[in-house]
Amino acid sequence: MNPSNWRTYLVTQASLSGDRTTPEIVRAAVDGGVDAVQLREKETSARSRYELGLELRELTAEAGVDLIVNDRVDIARAIDADGVHVGQSDLSVAVARDLLGSDAIVGCSASTVAEAREAEADGADYLGVGAVYGTSSKDVDPDEDGVGPERIATIADSVSIPTVGIGGITADNARPVVDAG
Repeated sequence: MNPSNWRTYLVTQASLSGDRTTPEIVRAAVDGGVDAVQLREKETSARSRYELGLELRELTAEAGVDLIVNDRVDIARAIDADGVHVGQSDLSVAVARDLLGSDAIVGCSASTVAEAREAEADGADYLGVGAVYGTSSKDVDPDEDGVGPERIATIADSVSIPTVGIGGITADNARPVVDAG
């Protein structure tokens, strides 16, 4: 349970999963060596996300893979997830930490150096930076969409916590993101 050991971080979203279910994708990712899974599924109800979270918790716990819940501290706590990932408009890192405790992993989205430094100061364990190559999975301010590996490098160099690049990353374009830190 240490984000500095993560190499591959899966973010789930059924609407982008083709004909496979989220548990099928998570199982395949776990079998393929993923280090962390973020339960995103923003388009579902809290109850559906909770029920899916219970299933994913079982899969990830058996494999020793960290399970992070996007945005929802209550669901993270209810399914005994390893942590939560909050965005700039969600509960703050400090509040999430207070609610989940010191052992939980708390990640935070950041698209600027100022946001990254604030998240680190508030106790974030890692940052999610992006969308690196642009995203169609949510409405994103143009300044935060397609930030590119250069901004990842700038943000990674400005903090001492791990940085995860997110958004539009494929096997073909991952190398520059990895090289950016």
